[in-house]
Amino acid sequence: MADRQVVSIEVVGEVALICIDNPPVNAGGIAVRRGLAEAVERFGGQDGIKAIGLYCAGRTFVAGADISEFGKPPQAPMMPELYDIVEACAVPLVCALHGTALGGGLELAMACHARVAVASARVGLPEIHLGLLPGAGGTQRAPRLIGIASALDLSLSGRQVAAPEALDMGLIDRIDTGAPRDMALQAAQDVVAGILKTRRTRDLQTAPDDDAIATALAQVRKKSPLLVSPVRCIEAIAAATGPFEAGMKVERAAFLECLATDQSKGMIHAFFGERAVGNIPEKTAMARDIAQVGVIGGGTMGSGIATSALMSGLSVTLVEVTQEALARGVSTITSNLEGAVNRGKMTAAARDAAVARLNPVTGLEGLAEADLVIEAVFEDMAVKKEIFGKLDTFCKPGAILASNTSYLDINEIAASTRRPADVLGLHFFSPAHIMRLLEVVVGAQTAPEVVATGFALARQMKKVAVRAGVCDGFIGNRILAHYSKVAAYLVLDGASPTQVDTALETFGFAMGPHKVGDLAGLDIGWMTRKRKAATRSPDERYGGDVADRICENGWFGCKTGQGYYVYDTGSIEPNPEVSKIIEAVRVEKGIQIRAFDDQEIVERYMTAMICEAVRVLEDGIARRPVDIDVVFLMGYGFPRFRGGPLHYADTIGAAELVKRVETYAAEDAHFWQVPAMLRRMADTGGRFGDLNKRG
Repeated sequence: MADRQVVSIEVVGEVALICIDNPPVNAGGIAVRRGLAEAVERFGGQDGIKAIGLYCAGRTFVAGADISEFGKPPQAPMMPELYDIVEACAVPLVCALHGTALGGGLELAMACHARVAVASARVGLPEIHLGLLPGAGGTQRAPRLIGIASALDLSLSGRQVAAPEALDMGLIDRIDTGAPRDMALQAAQDVVAGILKTRRTRDLQTAPDDDAIATALAQVRKKSPLLVSPVRCIEAIAAATGPFEAGMKVERAAFLECLATDQSKGMIHAFFGERAVGNIPEKTAMARDIAQVGVIGGGTMGSGIATSALMSGLSVTLVEVTQEALARGVSTITSNLEGAVNRGKMTAAARDAAVARLNPVTGLEGLAEADLVIEAVFEDMAVKKEIFGKLDTFCKPGAILASNTSYLDINEIAASTRRPADVLGLHFFSPAHIMRLLEVVVGAQTAPEVVATGFALARQMKKVAVRAGVCDGFIGNRILAHYSKVAAYLVLDGASPTQVDTALETFGFAMGPHKVGDLAGLDIGWMTRKRKAATRSPDERYGGDVADRICENGWFGCKTGQGYYVYDTGSIEPNPEVSKIIEAVRVEKGIQIRAFDDQEIVERYMTAMICEAVRVLEDGIARRPVDIDVVFLMGYGFPRFRGGPLHYADTIGAAELVKRVETYAAEDAHFWQVPAMLRRMADTGGRFGDLNKRG
């Protein structure tokens, strides 16, 4: 009976209709597969049926495989076998696409004998984003329909293709209008009438394209040299020029190889993680309506936040202290919006409408009607407390007051108001109109509906929100402050900034820590070190000498043309003056340098990151390991195929991590300490992945 609930059938004259109804996205789980196989086999041998129309109920065609089945014992029929049944059907079978047909959904469509779609439909093969390749005939049927080059583009980019482009490529046969059932019925009737031509995709021939294969391999090896799945995907597509069954064997072997890798496990963890972080204690609270947003500060962060809000359809009041500063902020926002148009993220008309919703003012009184105010001034507690104290006077009751602080105590900020329940942190990441991460920092008195509103805002802005508690730096920056010390220690003790960066980039980070510092601005870390100097333990080894002296020279990284590196007309070279600073500091401190290989650099750096991540978990700043993983995947350039710091920790094992820390502690017992949770896990064989099951 379960199969009948998700796959239904009907007969209209000489046409049979099959409907998949498996909300929310009609994923191709076992019930769908069994029901569809039974329906196709039934109608394929039924007298009087001359064509079959396949469609889906709800908002989309089959949006992909049910990846919750990955790693579980297979249940027949699997997608490759099912799609062979569909393609082998003796009665012509046409499908009607709406919404999205992704991954296994598009592979199902390609196994049908013809395809029609609404103009708004989108198709794609996104398996590459899970460390996989199309595994149900996609690498064999796509080249037969659209050629080697287009199949490579579709499979390696994972991009979604709109129906008009899909028609031009040859993925679909025509664009229709109407409800999915009506389209499927009409298409099937057109097959009977000889209007819509059908064919079996496997019977089509694929012309070789050695140049496209060679180019794709070269690009993959340059862009993603560590990843397995892109190369295996190219190899499978190259096999599409031969017999279909032989190509399917290549595809299946490649798919199973990739599915077994840690890379795929990491990327699947990341995929589920982006959804899991929305499961918060406040999820049942009613979010407040937000239409008018106030942004205090028109600098880089404030302008980026305002841009993101405008692109989301919100009205924005931008507040600055002078007309000159306000004009700079408006100019930055306008430029950001223009960039969004150039990138195809919004139309010119949408940009003009966004600009019309921007209200620049020079006084806090302009925030009287704001539903949410986001303060984005520089990191100074006294300044922030003064602003929040004044907001009580100007903002209406129920307005939410948020700080974009990267480090400072939200509870102390909230205490400067008469409405601490309405105060929270909204920590955007720069550039705020592009970066998708948003840390929602929950204070001691923050009301549940205010937290829920922060998450609702993130969804409206197409960002991923992660709930964080209050401490210096919250989740991401607290952990960053800890493991950044390792990078400094490595340089003092014998490595060069370039070697450290190269080792970590080879590991998979988008940028090494010194390049990141240059990009973000070395003055930010300098200011933080000075702010925390009074609370620094006398037992702590100070590693900031080199960075401090770089900043004392006025070298703050990219924005000043030099930092650890020199930036000149697009080129990036190590700064020779920094080498002199490093040598001088080593001499002054009497450091006996030694050589580090890249493996040791990565192990020390990652072990420090993991240890502080565990402490963040122990302290309740993050509720689950996945929250930390998503913060680092989306905000700190952590390699997605490694799944995040604590997912990666499970691949190392707690016992090995404890062993490393105890070894390093012989050099610096203050810095290298085993977190209690990590030691317990080492003793019991525990895994961080098991802790993600709690809501």
